Amino acid sequence: PARSSAPRNLHYTTMTQYEKSFGVPFVLPKEHPNHILANVMAQENWRNLRVAETEKYAHVTYFFNGGNEQAYGGEEREMVASPKVATYDLKPEMSAEGVTGVVTRAIGKGGFDVIVMNFANADMVGHSGQIEPTVRAVETVDACLGEIWKTLRDHNFAWLITADHGNAEMMIDPMTRGPHTYHTTNPVPLILVDDSGCKLRASGALRDLAPTVLGVLGVEKPREMTGIDLRMLAP
Repeated sequence: PARSSAPRNLHYTTMTQYEKSFGVPFVLPKEHPNHILANVMAQENWRNLRVAETEKYAHVTYFFNGGNEQAYGGEEREMVASPKVATYDLKPEMSAEGVTGVVTRAIGKGGFDVIVMNFANADMVGHSGQIEPTVRAVETVDACLGEIWKTLRDHNFAWLITADHGNAEMMIDPMTRGPHTYHTTNPVPLILVDDSGCKLRASGALRDLAPTVLGVLGVEKPREMTGIDLRMLAP
């Protein structure tokens, strides 16, 4: 907006193209990934449900689909409204209970091959830098996971629990000793819950998640996926 007042002897280059109208050169062109997990789910004609509250709805739809807003074949969506508060430390439970209800009802009803869901609490409340509300946020997610497990154990489902970054595990900045309000690069958990008793490799990366999901579902990963199935299968 203030480009007219910017120094004229500076050269602007962005890492990626944020907006075409800016007219500045960029380093990395936008990629359109092929054969991501959402593509494979559609190709396999898997009926799948995407569930999140408002704050994370795009993560299980638009972002999960590789930056594509349009739903793939077999995809159904349900968004639970996030609470209307100024900041989520005022309501650390957010809408986790509503998300849990949608998921447990879907499991009980049956008919879905895959359910993709997201709990927003640990991230959104973690951004506040407030320790006690963040503790309540994590406790809420823990309780909701327990409710989902009670439903899952009576059905033939495998369950993978993970995250794409940390936040709530670090609430005090180790350098400033003040509130820590942003994402971390700490390792995140990957938990597999099923009847196989299969263990997961101790090391892995986010690129391994989709191959692991496909392995659990008995489908070979596309060649475009560079990760591996993290399950330690018996020879």
